[in-house]
Amino acid sequence: QVRLAESGGGSVQAGGSLTLSCTVSGQPFNELALAWFRQAPGKEREFVAGFNRAGYNAGHLTSVKGRFAVSRDNAKNTVYLQMNSLKPEDTALYYCAASSTVVSEPNLVSEIDYWGQGTQVTVSA
Repeated sequence: QVRLAESGGGSVQAGGSLTLSCTVSGQPFNELALAWFRQAPGKEREFVAGFNRAGYNAGHLTSVKGRFAVSRDNAKNTVYLQMNSLKPEDTALYYCAASSTVVSEPNLVSEIDYWGQGTQVTVSA
């Protein structure tokens, strides 16, 4: 079974930075579209950024444009989310996600086949 393991969450003051990591196991890395989602209390889970199965950036959330960036290390089966200039509204549980069927932009919750357990990011004012 595909397993996704996130790490790197924590608490930071506004303007600070964090880098999240997600290690994938159970399926060849290049057979999955990979993405980051987040969910704040009382809000729906939303797509943040990700890659299609070819390894190209597949889009990002407008509110994080210019502040967040995704990258990947195929040899390590790991994807990253570099978060800079963090704001209190970025506070959420961040999930690594994967789809075995989507070939373009894995930006819909309904398209996701596998989820990590989440890592908490808390940004204080």
